[in-house]
Amino acid sequence: MTKVTKANIISRIQEIATSSNANATSIISDAIYVISAGSSDFIHNYYINPDLLYKVQSPDDFSDLLILSYSNFIQNLYSLGARRIGVTTLPPLGCLPAAITVAGPHEGGCSESLNNDAVSFNSKLNATSQELKRSLIGLNLVVFDIYQPLYDLATRPSEFGFAEARRACCGTGLLETSILCNPKSVGTCTNAAEYVFWDGFCPFEFQDIIKIYI
Repeated sequence: MTKVTKANIISRIQEIATSSNANATSIISDAIYVISAGSSDFIHNYYINPDLLYKVQSPDDFSDLLILSYSNFIQNLYSLGARRIGVTTLPPLGCLPAAITVAGPHEGGCSESLNNDAVSFNSKLNATSQELKRSLIGLNLVVFDIYQPLYDLATRPSEFGFAEARRACCGTGLLETSILCNPKSVGTCTNAAEYVFWDGFCPFEFQDIIKIYI
């Protein structure tokens, strides 16, 4: 997670306030903050870490470090005046195209062990979020469960109008992400609407997932 400091947050908010003739304090307190974290930490920094972190630290221990970072992050935002915060759970990590490439598919096409790590993390996330709500007066903290919707999409894509869930649209559909993914990337599909995942880590727009379950 990117470290939140009072200096960089206030500086940015003051810029916005100046341009809109608003009050920086009210912008901070009235804003809605949405946090999504953990996926790249596990995939990039744990499972495929060049230092083989997973050899010396269990997934459970690693998730404890992430949860501590999350708790500190929320408390820092709260101290700056934030009161309305939403956080997404981890997706089914074992169903991400990049994870399948690294860990290999299992029954149902996903890596069960990686999915179990995500479920364990999400349980800690929910428990920690409840503790934060009890200890930080006035905090409205909501956890959005994206695990189950994405699991359903990844394992039963045709039921939701998709044709492909094992490979992503971008490039080879196996590992590419970030700047390596754009409409001009070699191998990128021309029918992105038929793919659950845009790149090796990211699904299509989250709001579309919500619509499916409304």
